[in-house]
Amino acid sequence: MGNAFACMPRKEQRGAALVSRSKRMGSARSARGGPKLTPAEEELLHRQALAMAIHQHLDAGGSMSRRIDAGASLSRRMGPGSTSSRRRGDLPDSVTNAKPAPIVLENLETKKFVLVHGEGFGAWCWYKTISHLEEAGLDPVALDLTGSGIDHTDTNSIATLADYSKPLIDYLDKLPEDEKVILLGHSCGGASVSYALEKYPKKISKAVFLTATMVKDGQRPFDVFSEELRSADVFLQESQFLVYGNGKDKPPTGLMFDKQQIKGLYFNQTPSKDMALAAVSMRPIPLAPIMEKLSLTPENYGTVRRYFIQTLDDHMLSPDAQEKLVRENPPDGIFKIKGGDHCPFFSKPQSLNKILLEIAQIQAPSALLPGKASAEETAAATEAVAAKS
Repeated sequence: MGNAFACMPRKEQRGAALVSRSKRMGSARSARGGPKLTPAEEELLHRQALAMAIHQHLDAGGSMSRRIDAGASLSRRMGPGSTSSRRRGDLPDSVTNAKPAPIVLENLETKKFVLVHGEGFGAWCWYKTISHLEEAGLDPVALDLTGSGIDHTDTNSIATLADYSKPLIDYLDKLPEDEKVILLGHSCGGASVSYALEKYPKKISKAVFLTATMVKDGQRPFDVFSEELRSADVFLQESQFLVYGNGKDKPPTGLMFDKQQIKGLYFNQTPSKDMALAAVSMRPIPLAPIMEKLSLTPENYGTVRRYFIQTLDDHMLSPDAQEKLVRENPPDGIFKIKGGDHCPFFSKPQSLNKILLEIAQIQAPSALLPGKASAEETAAATEAVAAKS
């Protein structure tokens, strides 16, 4: 079962996930969005997150200096990319670094966000996002996927995407039938989100892919990176980043970059304090889930509205690669974060929060509701909503 995380003083046990509600600083913030955190509050959040991450890391038997020799640099891969405006229905981009507008909670389909981390990360990486969403009156839950964060499963034992995504699937399975959530997946966590869309489409209001592997039917998460990493066969034979948890005579079980490569690929705009948090918290990436082809159907996966958030200074998944993703598998809307690296929950938390609040307020097409408008009217309304983003 997965672990849910929030960097706040108080925690609650809800089912198998731990959920936090922000009670810090002794003041309840407005449900319509609280004021910006003071430097002292930001510093306290950082200290709390780092202390908890170190504690969790040591509890899991980790070493502060755990590294593997990763050999050659990947800096050749990711240069500045161009972006286009092609997308489903020619929906306009929302390029934002501004503060969020007030949110009307009564109009939301759901207040609940389920945050799904990317490869090597854990629920710990969402501590800023959790704080911002709670301040706006929303209900975020961050889960540790199998072998991630404080889940003690050996990553070398994870053989399938189903194994890796089990905490998310278990959470959705136990969700009441009359409740829906917004799923937010980062990086390779997008594959777990897609898998969940296929399994529980009626429990998911929207899916948000944050510079994530928004794959098509029959595609592997690895395929998203294949143009930069070469073919899977060559990568598995030649990569210096592979982990052989079951012995060199057995197939590789994981992937782990060294400190400098992680900094260059993931954290080129991230504050040093958050890089320190990641340095003691990131774990090897299980290889099997990102090498598995997904089976996605129009009847399930295809019924849930999808939104993609692009980061324009991303060295891990280049802007060109992100454009290819949305061109080949068009979402219902696209948002962009200027100056955001691969981890905008660290580098651009306010910009990310603004987009998430905008997405939360997008209403379901009225054609899907009894006695409402036609499909044509619904399409026009959807475009109008996007135009305001």
